[in-house]
Amino acid sequence: MTDEWTGGIVTDRGGDGPPTVEEWVPVSGPERPSGFGDEGTIAYRTTVADPRDDETDRALLELRGVSGRAEIWLNGTRLGTHDSPVVPGRFEFDPCSENELLLVCERPESFAGIDETDAVPDHFGTPGIRWGIEVESRPRSFIRRFDVQPRLGTDSESDASADASTASAANAAADGAGAAIDVTLEIDAGAAIDDAVTLSLRPEGFRGGAAMERVPVTAKAGERVTVSRTLSVREPSLWWPREYGPQDRYTVRAKLGGDSAERTVGLRHVEREEDGLLVNGRRVRARGFTRLPGGDPEADVRRAVDANATLLRARAHVPPRSFYEACDEAGILVWQDLPASGSELPVERGTELATALAETYGHHPSLAMYGVQDRPTDPYAEPLGSGLLAKLAVRYRAWRTSVDHDPAADVADAFPGDLPVVPVTGPPGTDPDAAHLFPGWRYLAAGDVDWLLETYPSLGDVVGGFGAGSLTDDDADPATIPGLEPALLERQAGTGGITPESSQASQADTLKTVAEALRRRESGIFAASTLRDTAPGGGMGVYTIDGDSKPASEAIAQSYEPIQAVLDGPTSPGTVGITLCNDTRDTLEAIVGWRAGDETDTERVSVDPLETVPAGTARIPRDAERVDLEVAVDDRTIRNRYDL
Repeated sequence: MTDEWTGGIVTDRGGDGPPTVEEWVPVSGPERPSGFGDEGTIAYRTTVADPRDDETDRALLELRGVSGRAEIWLNGTRLGTHDSPVVPGRFEFDPCSENELLLVCERPESFAGIDETDAVPDHFGTPGIRWGIEVESRPRSFIRRFDVQPRLGTDSESDASADASTASAANAAADGAGAAIDVTLEIDAGAAIDDAVTLSLRPEGFRGGAAMERVPVTAKAGERVTVSRTLSVREPSLWWPREYGPQDRYTVRAKLGGDSAERTVGLRHVEREEDGLLVNGRRVRARGFTRLPGGDPEADVRRAVDANATLLRARAHVPPRSFYEACDEAGILVWQDLPASGSELPVERGTELATALAETYGHHPSLAMYGVQDRPTDPYAEPLGSGLLAKLAVRYRAWRTSVDHDPAADVADAFPGDLPVVPVTGPPGTDPDAAHLFPGWRYLAAGDVDWLLETYPSLGDVVGGFGAGSLTDDDADPATIPGLEPALLERQAGTGGITPESSQASQADTLKTVAEALRRRESGIFAASTLRDTAPGGGMGVYTIDGDSKPASEAIAQSYEPIQAVLDGPTSPGTVGITLCNDTRDTLEAIVGWRAGDETDTERVSVDPLETVPAGTARIPRDAERVDLEVAVDDRTIRNRYDL
């Protein structure tokens, strides 16, 4: 395939023939090109070479991440359509030496997700092919589909009905009772087959039991046959989130003649409990960020690790496989949403997408939970100030808001029962299963997060977004930056005016205040909004669109340290409590120290795994410019800082 693409607005669908485009213009590709505004149907055109080395081979075109509905034309012949943002579309074609590929893309009628919101640039809503296109050569008979699904807690190859949906199954596997990997292959027989598929299992990067089996395959020429097998895994090694254990994985490979395919899987079990998540029967803390589409997924995972995250929420969009592969390797848990944002939620289509999502990504061990509907309504679209009257207004808006949860609950039921599902994520008043909390940004002051969580205690159980925005460019217009509003930045700036420096300092303070309040209250699952800006000039990210750190990334990395001491209240002159947070699996003996101006003190404390304990008080004098906290445990020191 060439790298040269043109695109244009479709003016006539052309009946039985290719569509008419009035003007073709160069575009970078069919992913998310800008310049087409709100036009409904966009065509993309390029040329592709014959991918085959041998004329007996077969040429295949694969589309990944279709937004809306795509119609595919090659050399004036219609190959078909595809409308799934989850499952790749695959089409066989008879190639010439050079071939004109034409893709006609329509906007989705539903499930546009985050692409149709003000959280991302307008051109993210342009219909296209999000993850790319591949033209490949395959043998005459080849493996068209290769699905693998791991499950824990069985020794028997024939025990296909074994229930791996309980913590006891995970514990049994951890104790060496066994696991299994269900393998399904769809084989496209271009010629008659009387052969066998070789299935192999090998551990990646650790010593463990490998396996190999041959499964007979017979098919007539032109048939497609399905082959299923269950591979037993003796004494399995489990995949763990980072900070809790190794990220052990297995590669399953299928080989038929000259064709092969492979998938890398992990063995783990995840379930929800009141305090958060259980992974392999053990409680973990999931703290991290929401991630929006665009940019390099692998680089974003590295940024999350640098910021001490253990969780990334793919908010209202479906990311490419490379995102999951990076999370598998890094030990980052994934909260995966359906592409559903706003009030519209067609249940039948949602059920189809839920099933496809689980089948496509279910083998990735990083996949920890699903979300269905994001922000069904927003009672705080018009921002509020701070103070007593603002608190009353927050309560009034929450009281008068209502959301019908039934469609989201119906879609949630379509997911398999092996992972937790969050039907509705939204602000106070939507009766959310996971909350958006934006004190210090859309309403109240950041320090009012404690009042908010005391007034509505359930909001702190699972948090799908919190934080504030900031500018990165002096010349940027906040009104044009996704996620930002001049009125919100003016609230932050006060009398000093809106500048990148002031907005970034306020953003860092807001994120730190809310994150540490959630840690003090032992929230089990929470994600800051958001990891990286989606446009130049600023946004809700703690990193810029180019991946450069803002002060908020450094502040949140401190607040997300697995072992950390945090202040219990605002950093103002007087006495404030200190809490020691321990997100590790170990009981710790630590010395917690503090310094504010000329005042300093230490206290020795013991904290159990995944618990918090009081660690004394700090006395902040009026002339202090900052407060420094230190935790000395074993042979290391963890620091936290508050500027006054």
